[in-house]
Amino acid sequence: MTIFVGCIADDFTGATDLAGFLVKQGFRTIQLNGVPAEEPDLGEVDAVVIALKSRTIAANAAIAQSLAALNRLKSWGCHQFYFKYCSTFDSTEKGNIGAVTDALLDALGEDFTIACPALPVNGRSLYQGHLFVNGVLLHESGMQDHPLTPMTDSNLVRFFGKQVRGKVGLVPFEVVEQGAQAIRKAFRRLKAEGKRYAIVDAVTNRHLRHIGHAVKNLKLITGGSGLSMYLVDNFELEDVKNRCADHIAEIPGNVAMLSGSCSTMTRQQVARAKEKFPSFYLDPMQLVNNPGFMENAIQWALEQAKQDSVLIYTTSSPEKVKQLQDLLGIEKAGDLMENSLKKIAKSLAAAGIRKFVIAGGETSGCIVKELNVTIMRIGPEIAPGVPWTVTPGKQPLALALKSGNFGSVDFFEDALEKIK
Repeated sequence: MTIFVGCIADDFTGATDLAGFLVKQGFRTIQLNGVPAEEPDLGEVDAVVIALKSRTIAANAAIAQSLAALNRLKSWGCHQFYFKYCSTFDSTEKGNIGAVTDALLDALGEDFTIACPALPVNGRSLYQGHLFVNGVLLHESGMQDHPLTPMTDSNLVRFFGKQVRGKVGLVPFEVVEQGAQAIRKAFRRLKAEGKRYAIVDAVTNRHLRHIGHAVKNLKLITGGSGLSMYLVDNFELEDVKNRCADHIAEIPGNVAMLSGSCSTMTRQQVARAKEKFPSFYLDPMQLVNNPGFMENAIQWALEQAKQDSVLIYTTSSPEKVKQLQDLLGIEKAGDLMENSLKKIAKSLAAAGIRKFVIAGGETSGCIVKELNVTIMRIGPEIAPGVPWTVTPGKQPLALALKSGNFGSVDFFEDALEKIK
């Protein structure tokens, strides 16, 4: 077995985002949730994605988890390594993207890599080192209100430079336009100048294709999922287009939709889904002040899920999130919301619900761990970057893990349509 690409993702939705794109390009791909304690049965695969919940934890803990993942991938003989983070570069000035990248470079004995979070198909583009979301600078896109990783600077050369030990350079738009050879030449120039990292502009998928070909000989790549669409050309795979099935076996029953993301798009998606499905809002003030509220929510979910697909959500406005954080503190507020959703997910799974749509990276990570899901195979795409996945075994679970701002306003309805 040859594993061409070994991937480390800093959250669970980002992992399925990456895995879905790898499958579409012809890589037989499996996703492992966490570093496996025992040797898993990988089967015949070309790419492995290890999903971590390391985006918002302490930087030293994120480094330790990422190095453990890297060591396992190295033990399987992976040719190239991919550190995947969000296309909105969710982090802080202290990490974790830069801190983990430093550690991975050191562990691999390498002295240069790139950072390219661009994902044009979902409106994320890089121009002159600035990250845009649907044509709006990152720090004006709504990401400045993110409850855990507020992004207040769209200049990634400057922002990434605050996170890493080495110097950061730029491969600008006008160079990327010229193609892979020009990009490789820019890499050599930056290395000669003592740069350890290159932020690489990309506005279209054509730019990502150029970059994908240019990084063929880099041991480590870092970025969003977009770049993964153009790595397959660097490897000799036979019958690429017919290698990967994108279907999953029929799983009966209703769907539980659980939303913890408070992103702009998820708020719109939840508002639309409330018009279509029975819904329950886990009001944080009720969770804090009413001891019986959580049990009532669980009973409601169990009763309603027998009859129809249901939506349970903590999604709310930035103002309400800030109010809760002021009351409890940022960490305790996040834990309260995550714990409430994972309790409901566990109760629903115990009652026989086997299909879940989960919105939000942190939410997805905690629920997947609560349900003890360790291996996921990739199924059909719901929206760019969001596939259905399925666990192996006689009683499989189907899971769709959605990053906050991914998908259209009809995402939840689209997800159910794909699983029929």
